[in-house]
Amino acid sequence: MSSSMVLVIVVLIAALGVAYVIGRLITLRAGMIRAGEEAANVDTSGLGLSPTGPTVLHFSAEWCGPCAGVRRVVDQVCDELPEVAHVEIDMDANPEAARRLSVLSLPTTIIFDRDGRPRYRTSGVPKAADLRSALEPLLA
Repeated sequence: MSSSMVLVIVVLIAALGVAYVIGRLITLRAGMIRAGEEAANVDTSGLGLSPTGPTVLHFSAEWCGPCAGVRRVVDQVCDELPEVAHVEIDMDANPEAARRLSVLSLPTTIIFDRDGRPRYRTSGVPKAADLRSALEPLLA
């Protein structure tokens, strides 16, 4: 095989690889935008969110061990930032709220702005610093 033929094959494979990567990035980005729009349009009525400031909402259950850790962290952050409301929802008592917000695991913590839009979401026990850094821009 001649060297020009090898070069053509290499260039063709490289072009296909670049096209594949660009296609995956476009598909991934489109999915993120759709997910963000769906999250912004979620029905938050009846969740007890504060209309005057951000709200930290976390889903828990009586049988959930790590949920007590989330409660301690969220209480600590809310004590430091008194304009932040704290709502805890028992997933067993209110499965419909969990379904509306697509909560699939416990504990799940969501921060909402004063307009009821979700701005931060995490599963497991969050770090106090992470919650503070997500809440501080919403207090300005």
